[in-house]
Amino acid sequence: MVKKKRTRKKPATKRLIQRVWTGDGWSVEYGELRRGKGRPPSVSRLFKFLGEKIPFDAIDDVRAHFVSDGTPAMGVYVAHDSMGAARYVGRGHVFHRLKSHKKAHPRELVYFSFYIVENKQHEREIETLLIRAAGPQLEFNDRKKRVGIKAGNVHDYEAGTHFYERRTKRGRRAKKQSVE
Repeated sequence: MVKKKRTRKKPATKRLIQRVWTGDGWSVEYGELRRGKGRPPSVSRLFKFLGEKIPFDAIDDVRAHFVSDGTPAMGVYVAHDSMGAARYVGRGHVFHRLKSHKKAHPRELVYFSFYIVENKQHEREIETLLIRAAGPQLEFNDRKKRVGIKAGNVHDYEAGTHFYERRTKRGRRAKKQSVE
């Protein structure tokens, strides 16, 4: 039996601030995560704002609430089907791009997620990671997805990143030795 390590650090707590949208058995609420007791205050966060698997019916209300304080809606977004599987991943003007994908695929796309990154220079890397993780599920990302076991290009990440890369041996193929 493995003993769990005890810690005095408490998880972050949710503080709900406002209900943004209500419909068909769902509601979308706006809130903030508060640092738990024992957690260091100096830890930087990756995301400034996020929303995960929100019904597309709420997109106008969420957008209106989001931009009401003047925050630019630039970031990484995901469009999901009715089962929650990612079908499109991209970055840019979050709500504008999500609405255009919903218009192009009205029956397939049901939910959306968005991630506004604290440090904008990480957007591309987050988009790349999500695309690689979702892989063949991305039916609408024909230009970006890579299907199979082929590795992605390390140039998709930012300069200064250390990496390990799988490569094939170059040159003449070694002859197979038969065992007799």
